[in-house]
Amino acid sequence: MSFKIERIDHVVMNCDDVDATVAWYQRVLGMKKEIFGPDRHTALKFGKQKFNVRPRGKPDWWSVENDAPGALDLCFVTETPVDRVLAHLKACGVEIAQGPVEQIGALGPMTSVYFYDPNRNLIEVAVYS
Repeated sequence: MSFKIERIDHVVMNCDDVDATVAWYQRVLGMKKEIFGPDRHTALKFGKQKFNVRPRGKPDWWSVENDAPGALDLCFVTETPVDRVLAHLKACGVEIAQGPVEQIGALGPMTSVYFYDPNRNLIEVAVYS
């Protein structure tokens, strides 16, 4: 192979309402809002990664042909105990779709909780065992 992939830098998240999407991710998952680039695009930053938040049908932001919101299935890792994750989600009014359930992640066994964001993307928050 001629090159090695190191990590994911960012993911583009398509949505119907940028402000509502950003507010939800800030409130529920503690992400930070960032405005970037000459076109003043919006991103959500966490750790060393970010989501670029792209409104559906934005003609001046080149991206995928099918920009339908709700097509992502994302897994976030936390060191926070699952009971505290569940308590926080409940306090935020987030309905649990599944979990806690045992799963196998990239680094081995983990306990996961699943729920949906405002665009119906499936969100998984996992704690490694």
